[in-house]
Amino acid sequence: MPFRHLLLKVHSRCNLACRYCYVYEHVDQSWRDRPKVMAHEVIDVAARRFAEHAVTWDLPRVAVTFHGGEPLLAGPDVLEYAIGAMRDAMPAGVAVRFTVQTNGILLTEPILDLFRRHQVRVGVSLDGGRQANDRERRFANGRGSYHQVAAGLAALRAEKYRHLYGGLLCTVDVRNDPVEVYEDLLAFAPPRIDLLLPHGNWTQPPPARIPGDPRTPYADWLIPIFDRWYDAPRRETDIRLFSAIMSLLLGGPSDTESVGLTPIDFVIVETDGAIEQGDALKTAAEGEAATGCNVLDHRFDDILGLPGIRARQTGLAGLGATCRACPLVQVCGGGHYAHRYEATSGFTNPSVYCADLQRLIRHIHGRMSEDLHRLTADTSTGTNS
Repeated sequence: MPFRHLLLKVHSRCNLACRYCYVYEHVDQSWRDRPKVMAHEVIDVAARRFAEHAVTWDLPRVAVTFHGGEPLLAGPDVLEYAIGAMRDAMPAGVAVRFTVQTNGILLTEPILDLFRRHQVRVGVSLDGGRQANDRERRFANGRGSYHQVAAGLAALRAEKYRHLYGGLLCTVDVRNDPVEVYEDLLAFAPPRIDLLLPHGNWTQPPPARIPGDPRTPYADWLIPIFDRWYDAPRRETDIRLFSAIMSLLLGGPSDTESVGLTPIDFVIVETDGAIEQGDALKTAAEGEAATGCNVLDHRFDDILGLPGIRARQTGLAGLGATCRACPLVQVCGGGHYAHRYEATSGFTNPSVYCADLQRLIRHIHGRMSEDLHRLTADTSTGTNS
C-alpha cells in the first residue's frame, strides 16, 4: 500500500519543553544529531521522491504535514519554500493538501497570511484550560504556555483565517477533570478534537497505567467526555477517537492509527532527510523509528517491505495471537502500534492500554445499541422520540 501522507520535519527543535514529549523525553535521542532546520536541498529531494511515489501508485491526491519539533520555528521563508517545492514537483492531476501541527505560540499574522495564501490547515496542541495545560506544556524555565497558545488560537480564529482551523490535539492526563478539560477545549470552538493517550508501552508504562492491573484509569477518564459529547443536544465538535470507534462498530473505516485495522499511509522525513516510521516508536527503544533510508539515496517504495510497515499494513495478520483471538479486534485493531512494545517480545503484544480500550469500546457500543433499540421500537410503534 502506498504512502499518501508525508510528515515533513522542517524543524527538529521546539520552543516548549513538555515533560511527556515523545521526541525529546524518551529513549530515542536521535534529534540531538540532526540539523535544526531542513535545508532546501533536502526539501527539493523529498518533494521529488513524494511526487515519484504518487506517480508510481497513480495517486490522485496526497497530503503534506509540516511537523517538528515546532515547525513554525523554521520561519515563513522555509515554509513557503517547502510549499512551493511540493507543488512544483507534483505532476498535473495530483492535488496536494497542506497542514501544519503546531503548539500555537508562533501563530502570528504574517504566518497566518502565508497559510491563507496557500490554504494550509492548522492543528494546535492544547491540553485544556490553563491549569490542565500548564501541568506539562511548559517552557524550559517552567513557565506555562497556556496564555501564549490562547493568543495564537485567537489569531487563528479571526474571520479571515478561521477556515484554516483544523482542530485541537490534547494529550490525556488523568489528573485533570475530564469534562472540565473538554469544555475548556470547546471554548476555542475547534472543528475537531484529537484525544491522545500518552505514549508508553509494557517496558516503559505510561502514567497511571500499571501493566497487568485490571483497573482502567484512561477509560474512566474518557467515558465521561464521551457521554458529555454524545448526549449534547447539538453536535459541538468532532472527537476523532470516538468517531473512529463508532465508525468501526458500524463496519466502517478508521482515520486514526490508534484504533482499527486500517493500514497506515504516512511516512516521515527528518531534517537531515532520514526516512522514518511514526515518531511514537521513539518511546519504545533507540532506533525503532529508523528505516536506514534517506531521501537523498532512497525512494519511499524502498521501505514498504520493512517489518514495521508491513505489520501496520496487513491488518489482522500483523497482530499477535492474543489480539487476533479477541472479539473486539476489528474495532480495537490492537491499539496504537507503539503501545504494544515490550523489550523481549517486540510488538507482538496487545496494547498496554488493552483494558482501557476494551472498556471504552464496550461503553460506546452499549450507548449506540441503546439508541438503535430505542429507534427501532419507536419506528415499530409509529411514535417519535
